[in-house]
Amino acid sequence: MTNNKTKPDISEFTYIKAVPVGSVNPNSLLTDEGREKQVELLNKCLTDYPKGVIIGKDIAIGRYAMGEHELTLQRTIYHVGFVRKPSWIKD
Repeated sequence: MTNNKTKPDISEFTYIKAVPVGSVNPNSLLTDEGREKQVELLNKCLTDYPKGVIIGKDIAIGRYAMGEHELTLQRTIYHVGFVRKPSWIKD
C-alpha cells in the first residue's frame, strides 16, 4: 500500500509556532511536569488538526559551575509550520 500524500512545501506555511522543550536558565529549572507540558504542546502541534510539520530546530546548551559541580542544561526550540493557524493556538 503506497501513500500518495506529500508534505506541503515550506512556501505554503502561513503560520509558524516556536515550541521550546527544556531550559538553559539555571535560576528557573523546569520540573518534570513543566517539561511534560512542553512535550504535550509539541505533540499536539504534530497530531491535532491541522497537523503541523517540524521545519527547523534550534538547540541551546548552557554549562554552569555551581560550587565544585557542573550543571549542563539543554533547550530545543522546534519550529512547527502550519498551512493555516490552528484555532486552538491562543497567541
